[in-house]
Amino acid sequence: MSVSTSAQPPIPVAGFGVLTAFFSLIGVVIAALLSRLARRPRRTFVRTTVVLTVLSLVPDVVVDAGPATKALLMLTHLVAAAIVIPAVARRLAA
Repeated sequence: MSVSTSAQPPIPVAGFGVLTAFFSLIGVVIAALLSRLARRPRRTFVRTTVVLTVLSLVPDVVVDAGPATKALLMLTHLVAAAIVIPAVARRLAA
């Protein structure tokens, strides 16, 4: 199964998992840095990652694809963020 756009080849489903894991790891690195540098690591992490999540939707909006494909891409970003951000934030000091 894959997601296809009109101008680009399909994105393999496994690619979603790999990219989600990669960017989740980046989130963990950001959390580690903030735990050392920020006065309020949890709050700073949540704010930072929410902004990054919103920015991650920009390519989905501008991609040459149908509305259903764009919505699916945006939904995958939001679902991943809804799972990863709270899980990592819980481990940071308030």
